[in-house]
Amino acid sequence: MAEREQRGGRDQRGGGRERKEREERDSEFVDKLVHINRVAKVVKGGKRFGFAALVVIGDQKGRAGFGHGKAREVPEAIRKATESAKRNLTRVSLREGRTLHHDIAGRHGAGRVYLRAAPAGTGIIAGGPMRAVFETLGVQDVVAKSIGSSNPYNMVRATFDALKHQDSPRSVAARRNIKVSTLQSRRIGGDAEAAAD
Repeated sequence: MAEREQRGGRDQRGGGRERKEREERDSEFVDKLVHINRVAKVVKGGKRFGFAALVVIGDQKGRAGFGHGKAREVPEAIRKATESAKRNLTRVSLREGRTLHHDIAGRHGAGRVYLRAAPAGTGIIAGGPMRAVFETLGVQDVVAKSIGSSNPYNMVRATFDALKHQDSPRSVAARRNIKVSTLQSRRIGGDAEAAAD
């Protein structure tokens, strides 16, 4: 045992502890399989079939990511996609922990998406791939519309593009060098003026 530690080998208990920590970290994420596709590679002897998987993963607290994986078997493709998604996590700030701060648009290729903040109780009104993103992200109230390409890859990428362009009041206030309370009072005052007109 002492020789093993000197050589830099890992103790069995230490390895188990690391694995357990990794499993606990992984358990905080919720993953959704968005799309699975059968793909073929043409080789000399014919076609070699495989599978491509698109997975969205998130902690339902404002972090989400998507990944793509290919393999000869479906479970392996899903595992690869999940690993890829964990490496590409994006943090998104949510208003009141349930919806977006403002309306946003995103695009990727021919796919365009429009995301709108919604009042409490609205729910997730969005199509397939976008719904998976919002569920894993932890958004509870949102209205979304996709225009153009209905390709799940483009829709997921366009949704993440839109979410990247979202600004929280804190980031806007920091950019303008004013306090968040000043910014929000202007917003409330603007709403009151609009209602008076």
